[in-house]
This record gives sequence, structure tokens and C-alpha cells, in this order.
Amino acid sequence: MTSILRRRTTEETTLPATERARILAEALQTGGAELSEQAVAPARRIVNQTRERTALVGTHTVVALAGATGSGKSSTFNALVGEDVSRVGARRPTTSTASAAVWGDDPATPLLDWLGVGARHRVATDPVHGRAADLDGLVLLDLPDFDSRTQSHRAEADRVLQLVDVFVWVTDPQKYADARLHDDYIQVLSEHDAVTVVVLNHADRLSAEGVQQCTADLRRILADDGIPAAEVIPTSARTGLGLDVLQQRLAAAVSSRTAAERRLTGDLRASAEELRAEVGSSDPRIPDGPSDELVAALGRAAGVPVVLEAVERDYRREAAQTTGWPFTRWGHALRPDPLKRLRLKDNDLGIQATDVRRTIGRSSLPPPTPAARASVDLATRHLADVASQGLPTRWADAVHRAAAPEDNDLVDSLDQTVLEVPLRARRPVWWSVLNGLQWLLALVALGGLAWLLVLMGLGWAQLPVPEPPTVGILPYPLLMLVGGILLGLLLAALGRAVARAGARRRRDGIGRRFDAAIHDVAQERLVSEVQAVLARHARTRELLDQAIKG
Repeated sequence: MTSILRRRTTEETTLPATERARILAEALQTGGAELSEQAVAPARRIVNQTRERTALVGTHTVVALAGATGSGKSSTFNALVGEDVSRVGARRPTTSTASAAVWGDDPATPLLDWLGVGARHRVATDPVHGRAADLDGLVLLDLPDFDSRTQSHRAEADRVLQLVDVFVWVTDPQKYADARLHDDYIQVLSEHDAVTVVVLNHADRLSAEGVQQCTADLRRILADDGIPAAEVIPTSARTGLGLDVLQQRLAAAVSSRTAAERRLTGDLRASAEELRAEVGSSDPRIPDGPSDELVAALGRAAGVPVVLEAVERDYRREAAQTTGWPFTRWGHALRPDPLKRLRLKDNDLGIQATDVRRTIGRSSLPPPTPAARASVDLATRHLADVASQGLPTRWADAVHRAAAPEDNDLVDSLDQTVLEVPLRARRPVWWSVLNGLQWLLALVALGGLAWLLVLMGLGWAQLPVPEPPTVGILPYPLLMLVGGILLGLLLAALGRAVARAGARRRRDGIGRRFDAAIHDVAQERLVSEVQAVLARHARTRELLDQAIKG
């Protein structure tokens, strides 16, 4: 059996058209807005067309006779049918709507309804010659002229050509090189060379040498169109020249039952190849996580330095209140609490920082400075630039959008993260030790003072004054008073020095908590979004490659 297949005679289609359509549909969904509507619209159309065509029950093969005005389509149609079904005349255009001839007893009504062809003719079987038996299952369409001066005729031809299984391009010695035929149709549909037949009609008007020359020239033009192995069949609807060869080609297409599958596969592949040009050939390096520069920039935008400074000052303030000289601690209590001013600290009424967040939605941190915002923009742009290297423009833009979400949303997320980071830590043991020593020294000083006051009172009352014990010339009460005060002040100074070092350690520890929390925000809001876009890109490319090569 002679196959219509030319360029892909050795290629086996292992993937059914329905599965290929499913893969292409998934690619369209996965690619989303990053695929241009110009390429997506025809792809959706062929996916739907594949589902509709394969859902039709039957084994028919739809063949369309298409050509320019005067090429002899209708005459060839009638000659193949054996009856004058399609009107032929000198007035142009003759054919205004598609006509169908159906071979075989299998009902073709649903298929013709789907094709939108109203004029239908059932070809009777010739019991003597068996002509119709060879073509059992053929649905032959005579289309309007694709170069008709009537726009509706051209539109009807183009519509039906999108749905048929096999193309039979009918031309003649005068118009076989017509630019409209080759540029607008054969070149555009060259992907379907496996279901393409070219007929050089009116060959009876040429000499044998002229037929050979025209046929050779037409083959050359077809090779330029992308069908290098095309076979040209010289015919004459008037004399019957070459019609038997054309009928054999159609019989081969009908008997193989693969023309529809090949046509749909060609359309699906062509759509997938067009979409494939909008996807990168490889994936850029996917970042494992946010960079240190990005985390630092987000921290500055979230006001973390302000919070850490407040944490350090709060530590020193509480240390002074706990380890300072007891007689001056009240002065520290009058100073404003740096964390409460930022609404980052639990208060005496039992209201938690998380309650504040639920109530007002934000802390009292100052908004990001222009410099902080610029730092974030620079860091996110660097993330997007690295992640979008080599991507087409639409995908690169999607990566940049993912790396730079709405500014207010990101700021709110960072502010809530700041509120949720615990700022407290275990109270240092040395606070309790120094606090105990301070109160002990305070009691010693108060004891010395009371002792001196008693002695002064006895002297003032002119009562006998007992001699207090002394150390050298200094009495115990004076030593207790002065020593308690001096040692308490020295201990307070020591406490302030130790508190400065402790405050820096507290700041560093809380800073690491903020880094971890902001790292998670950056991962969730920025890096994960970028990774999602790149994952969609990789999946889209994989699906399109399957739709092309499967």
C-alpha cells in the first residue's frame, strides 16, 4: 500500500492525539500568563478540536479538495464521485459552500454536523467494479475557492480546512506557482505533509514534455514550502488522466485509518512548537534560600536595628533597676521603657504583644527609610536577576514580580514578624547576686546611720553615750554608713559595666532570632514565589517537549 506520508515515513507516532492534547492543555494551564495569547489561542482551539474530533464515533477520513478559482476542484470532485454533484460552470465563483460526498454505510451525520457541511451526497457502491468499496469511509469535501472575491467564501474555505484530515491541493498549469496558494496555505500547513496531496489539474492541455516541466517546477516550489518529498499527481477531470492514481492515494489514506490522527498530531505539534519558542531552553539556577544581603536589607526595612537598640537599652535599664544602688533606683523607673514605646513589650495589665498586634495590626516601629527601601529593592532585584538569567521576557518579568511583591504587604508581614519574635530571655543570675549584695550593703549603711543617730540623740539628751567599737580611730557606725554607701556605689558601677557586655550579648541573641524569622519571611514571600515561577517554567518546557516529541 502506498502511503501519503512523505517527510515522516520512518517516524512512528507513539503518543495518541488525545494524550498529546491533554499534555498541551496542561502546558497551557501551567504556563499561564507567561505564554502569549497569540500562541495560546490557536493551541486552545486545536486542543478542543482534537477532543471533539476524537469523540466522534466512526472510521471516516475527511479529505478536502481545495484550490483557487478555475483550478477544477468541482470537476475533479464530480469525477471522483462519478456524478455531477457539485455545480460546475463558467461563472465565478461557482462553489459558495462546502459539499460532501460520503462513501460507505457508516453514518457520517455527526461528523458532517461537526464540520458544518450541509450539502451531502451518499456515493452508491458499484458492485461490478468495486470503485466505492476501495473508498469505504471516505468523506470528500469540495470547498469554496480560497481566492474568491467573496469574503464569506474564503472564510468558509479557511474554516473547513482547519477541521479536515487530508488536504488535496488542486492547481493547474497557470496557477501552480500562485503566491496565495503557497504562502498562505501550503507553507503554513507544511507540518501536515503526511496528509498532503498536490494535484496538477488540466494536464491534458499540456504536452508530455510540458507536464514533466510543470511537475518538476511544482515539486521545486513545494520543497521550498517545506515539503521536499511531495509527489505531484497530474490529472485531468475531463479525460480522466491521473484520477486512478489520485483515487489510489485516497484509498490508501482511508484504509490506513490514521489520517485524522496524523492531522491532529501535526496541529498539536505545530502549536507546541510555537509555544516552545516562548519558553527558555534551560532553567536558571534556582536559589536555595534568601541571601544574607536580602535578609539584612529586609531587617533594616522592618526596623530591626531600632528594635535591637531598644533591646540593648532595655537590658541596661532593667539591669540598673535590679543591680543599681537601692537609694537611686527610683530614678531609672522614671525613664521611658524603650520596648513599651514600640509596643513590643508586655505591660503590667497582662496585655501581650500579640494582643496589641491583633488590636492595631502593627507595632509602633518607624516606617522604612528611603535608604532601607532602596536596599530592599536592590537585594530583590539581584535575586530576580540571578533567577531569571536566560529566560524569555515574559518569564523574566514573572520572576521579577515574584521577587518584588506589593510593598505594603511585605512591610506588614515583616512588622508582624517583628512583633512575634520573643524579646525576653532568662534573667541573668548575676542580677540576683548583685541585687542581694546591694540590699545587704544598704542595710549595713542604714544600720550605721541608725547607730549614729542613736548616739547623737543620746548626746543631745545629755544622757550617757556608750563608746562604739572602733577600727583605728574610725567608729563602727561611721564605717558601716560610709562603707555601705561607697561599696554600694562601686557595686552599681561594676553592675553597669557588666550590663553593657550583657546587653550586647542579649542584642546579638535577639538579632539571631530576628535573622531566622526574617529569613523565613524572605523564603516564604520572595524565594518560594520565585522558585514557584521557575518550577512552572520547567514544567511547561517539559510538557511542551512531550507534546512535540512524544
